[in-house]
Parts: sequence; C-alpha cells; structure tokens
Amino acid sequence: MRMRRKKNLDERLAACKPVMLYMQCQNEHANDPLSEEFFVSSEKTFGNSNPLYLEIGCGKGGFAVEFAKRCPDINLIAIEKTPNVLVTGAEAEMALNLPNLRFCMGQAEYLDHMFREHTVDRLFLNFSCPFPKKQYANHRLTHARFLEIYRRVLKDGAEIHQKTDNMHFFEFSIEQFSQCGFPMKNISLDLHNSGFEGNIVTEYEKRFSDLGQPIYRLEAVNGGLWQNTES
Repeated sequence: MRMRRKKNLDERLAACKPVMLYMQCQNEHANDPLSEEFFVSSEKTFGNSNPLYLEIGCGKGGFAVEFAKRCPDINLIAIEKTPNVLVTGAEAEMALNLPNLRFCMGQAEYLDHMFREHTVDRLFLNFSCPFPKKQYANHRLTHARFLEIYRRVLKDGAEIHQKTDNMHFFEFSIEQFSQCGFPMKNISLDLHNSGFEGNIVTEYEKRFSDLGQPIYRLEAVNGGLWQNTES
C-alpha cells in the first residue's frame, strides 16, 4: 500500500532546508558536470574533523536522531529517497538542532556524486527493502553493484553495519559481501538475544521484535587496511 502524500509536503521540506544536504545529478541519463559545491565532508559540512558516518534508507530518521544524540563526536548524514518519509526525520532535527546530523533526499546509486573517494568512516543499512522477487535482486542495497559504490566512498577498513528481519535477504547479503571481498564479523542470527550492547532499536526493528521475529545483524569491512593488518 502506498503512503498517502503528507499535507503541505513541499512547504515542510523547504522549511527544513537548514538541516538538508543536496545530492546532485540523480539521473543516469544526465551528462551534467558535477559541482564541487555539493560534495560533502566533515570539515566542509560540519566544521570539524570528526568521523563521518552515513545511513542509507533512514526512513523517518529515528535511528539517525538517536545516534546523533548518543554520539555527539561523530557526524552522521542520513539519506532517504522518499520525501514523504524523510520529512519526519528532518523536522525532528529542526526541533532538536543536533549539530552533528544532516539529512539528504537521495539514492544510493549516486553516492559518489556527493562523497569523494574514501571519505566515509562507516555506513549503516537498517532494515533496507529486501526486494524478495528474484528479478529485483539488483535493487537490494547489498547487491554487488551497490557494494562497489560503497567501496569507493568508504575509507579502507571502514565498516558497513547491516540489520534486517529478513533471513533470505540476510543470506543474500552474506553471499554478496563474501563474493565482493568484504570480510565479515560480529554476525548475529538473533541480535536481541546475543548480548550485543549499544544497539539502537529502530521503528521497524521494534515492530518485528515484538512479533517474536529474530533480528539479523553483521558488520562487513571494506578491504584494504583491515586485510593488511591480518597479513
């Protein structure tokens, strides 16, 4: 079921401009040159040299807002492609004025239109759409085509933290990470009964957990530095 468009959505998004970033050239057929103005970094965007984290598919922003509260010395950019959903998180940020959090309406396909190579310290994938039909597998955010994009923007040794309630999507993700050379660690098949500390429970996560469904979690490491330390 499609979500009903929020009332005054365009006006509400415009009012959130102070906490929003812009992702340029989100069209595979566009040949427009990329502008340096819209590339982001901790120094340029937040005015400090703190680590830069990224959440893709942030939904209503619950995880992003809570993370920014808990970790004031880490900068977080939360990306969501659906404006009807994104506006909730952006409005929360406007009310809270967290200096280490920004939102962006954008798509994972175009991350390297916003981030220079090897500038992101960590990436979160929280309850991404599993696209269960096999013909849509390349839309899954852990498909090899996305992993190659992440590899470019992540620093060597940076981690991807994934959580999902979907076992088949989790198995697919493990396969893709393995095939693309992302070593994995801290793999959990039942996060809430694993003793893991510091977990931020998202809206979807609470819903699924309350139904008794296990939550799956892993950390995948962008090669380079991590692999070299093992050799």
